[in-house]
Amino acid sequence: MVIEGVIENIIYQNAENGYTVCSVISKGEEIACVGNLLGVHPGEDVEIEGEYITHHVYGRQLKITSFSKSMPKSTYGIERYLGSGVIKGIGQKTAKKIVDHFKMDTLNIIEHNPIMLANISGISKNKAIAIGEKYKMQYELRSVMIALAEYGITTNAAIKIHDMYQQNTMQIIKSNPYKLASDMHGIGFKRADEIAVKVGIEREDINRIKAGILFVLNEFSTNGHTYAPRDALFNQAYELLGVDITLLENALIEINIDKQVIIKTYDGQVAVFLRKLYYSELNIADKLLTLSYHNKQEPIEFENEIKQTQRELDITLVKEQQDAIKNALVNGVTVITGGPGTGKTTTINALIHMIKKKKEEFLLTAPTGRAAKRMSEATNEEAKTIHRLLEITYNKDANVKQYFNRDKDNPLETDILIVDEMSMIDVYLMEALLEALVTGQRIVLIGDIDQLPSVGAGNVLHDIIESKRVKVVKLVQIFRQASKSAIIRNAHRINKGEYPVSNEEGTDFFFMNRVIQDEVKNTIVDLITTRLPKKYGNLDNLKDIQVLAPMRKGVLGITELNKVLQQALNPPNDLKNEYEYRQIIFRTNDKVMQIKNNYNIPWKVYGMAGMPIDDGIGIYNGDCGVITDITSEKLIVTFDDYKVVEYEFNQLEELELAYAVTIHKSQGSEYAVVIIPVHSGPPMLLSRNLLYTAVTRAKQMVIIVGINETVNRMIDNNKQVERYTNLARHLQNIM
Repeated sequence: MVIEGVIENIIYQNAENGYTVCSVISKGEEIACVGNLLGVHPGEDVEIEGEYITHHVYGRQLKITSFSKSMPKSTYGIERYLGSGVIKGIGQKTAKKIVDHFKMDTLNIIEHNPIMLANISGISKNKAIAIGEKYKMQYELRSVMIALAEYGITTNAAIKIHDMYQQNTMQIIKSNPYKLASDMHGIGFKRADEIAVKVGIEREDINRIKAGILFVLNEFSTNGHTYAPRDALFNQAYELLGVDITLLENALIEINIDKQVIIKTYDGQVAVFLRKLYYSELNIADKLLTLSYHNKQEPIEFENEIKQTQRELDITLVKEQQDAIKNALVNGVTVITGGPGTGKTTTINALIHMIKKKKEEFLLTAPTGRAAKRMSEATNEEAKTIHRLLEITYNKDANVKQYFNRDKDNPLETDILIVDEMSMIDVYLMEALLEALVTGQRIVLIGDIDQLPSVGAGNVLHDIIESKRVKVVKLVQIFRQASKSAIIRNAHRINKGEYPVSNEEGTDFFFMNRVIQDEVKNTIVDLITTRLPKKYGNLDNLKDIQVLAPMRKGVLGITELNKVLQQALNPPNDLKNEYEYRQIIFRTNDKVMQIKNNYNIPWKVYGMAGMPIDDGIGIYNGDCGVITDITSEKLIVTFDDYKVVEYEFNQLEELELAYAVTIHKSQGSEYAVVIIPVHSGPPMLLSRNLLYTAVTRAKQMVIIVGINETVNRMIDNNKQVERYTNLARHLQNIM
């Protein structure tokens, strides 16, 4: 079926993929059309090929399979086109004036002789010239969008590319599309390489090889490394590019000359760093040592003060806890590390009590919203995320889109900064945090060295401890009350390489043997939907129960588990709206997680009367919430801290379903009940510290479902994936 007509209205358009709902006037009939209409505007003439379908809500629609468009061919179309807002400065009233005056010659006048627009009242000469320039830019943008669509680049991406390169867009695309990979977020090397093939760039082109090496280096960073051994870098680059080693060596030399990398040799091994990562670790080391050189004098009355603190708080502190507090009060840098049940929270509370008595200022912070909330609940003091503490600011017009207001020129106002969940902090965030401190201030770093390292690049807590350059206090004693919990006892058993004890009378740690993967999956669904709510009536199966899986893919990966759990816990019905994005169905009442930092997305908190009582910007990786509504244009999420966020559909790449999450993503969180599927998989995804991290997320109950032999193999596998980092070396080498 082919129709010809004029675009009447754009009802909805997805800027990411071009999906459009619009009405078209064809032979006097208004036809609803749905599908990809890349960059169309009201008033434009279109020829659309498609087939009629019947939507259960919206009725008869033409589902588009292909289309072509041209500029308006009638005065009505021209007026609709100009009045649609496509050219900034022309609204509906101005569009009518222009078309009434110039009739069918309107577009020709705007393109070739825009100064004539000044003959119309309300349009100055400057405005007339500006309209002409904007029209030409819009015409050029339309051509670019159509051209880039052939390379699989979305409408939204094409606009961003054109905004960056302007009239040079197509010249850059054809001569060096690899610039897109370095300049544009969301267009990686592989997409640039596909474009390069289409425009005829040779496989051995130097720009391709340089871009490929930088892509591999960024992949190392994504996997947590701050550098790549040159041999490993070349091996992966060869697999990616398929070019001779000599070409790789020459390209690396050029990248080094361009100052995009730093190359060092350590113990005979050549290490290749992205420049920013090298200096981030160096800056961290330099600042930590600078702070550590300026210690306060040890308090003369400390013994009496610590005894008084214990009486006032009605607690007993063991020697390690007292040492931790004394060092935190005195040293520029103190690390306090320990597993669950070893008294870290009690130590922090006693430290805060003594800081207050000394009338000193302190700040509490943690890397994620959930970790900060836990810290606040445990101390009864305000704790902020690091991003909020450093007052992150977003500037869409600047080259550096986000930055921290708190830095060396505007440092934090405190005597002591206490940082929790240190194992989660990567090098970039640690560098920014230390940048906001000055000599004489003290920092206390608290974390569990045996947890998984940060998702981002670096192994900060581990490297600081390994360097032996700052004071470290290890809390090892498990306290009596904590030792009553099988969760805590088994966490320590796992950490020591011993097998957990489960299914005892009155225990909070269970193992359910299931050999077949589908049986594991079905048991998890049964536990969440039926058995746990039935036995423990006060459990909310959305908020209190969390599935933590070692991997993403496979029958027991989070992708498949989320589909199954969504169907079981939040099945579709006529009262729930839903939206499908990249094969994920988002539905009202779904549990979701933010999976990347978005520093500029606005949020509001509403009071009982439905009026906003707080607002701000920024939602961060790991924040969880529930979809509370889906409209024709937006998806609305209410997060656990009551922040309400409206997502455009093209932002849904930042969300995923969260009935099941990876163990890595659970860091810094606590759940009443944790269910862990353990079946089979590669050794790198079945390790001791992965299981340890999952178990220590639970407050009331752990249930492992799967194969006991696999659980034992995880505990036996203490070979953590090596991270190539340089912080410990910097700390040891700086004098």
